[in-house]
Amino acid sequence: MELIEVSRERDVAIIKPQLKRIDASVALSFKEAVLKVVESGEKAVVLDLEMVQFMDSSGLGAIVSVLKALGTRGLLAVCNVKGAVLSLFKLTRMDKVFVIADTPSDAIDRLS
Repeated sequence: MELIEVSRERDVAIIKPQLKRIDASVALSFKEAVLKVVESGEKAVVLDLEMVQFMDSSGLGAIVSVLKALGTRGLLAVCNVKGAVLSLFKLTRMDKVFVIADTPSDAIDRLS
């Protein structure tokens, strides 16, 4: 099974994890898969977390690593963050670090 699905809209890579859980058991593989997309030259990335129902600190760390990899030359937004995953973002104050949008289109608009 593929860990992520990648599509493009308006020069933005939309990365959709194909996982219900991003935890210690898959965080490293997930991070490597997303970093491959970033390293291919993408400057703007939206992580669509629609399918993700649970994320632990290692999953959040993987997303932070992607943000660091983009550095000052790139942009990252997350969308479709709900339930326990949204709670994790708020609890760790990562909702202040990441652009969080409702839909992929909203996220793309916020990155523009």
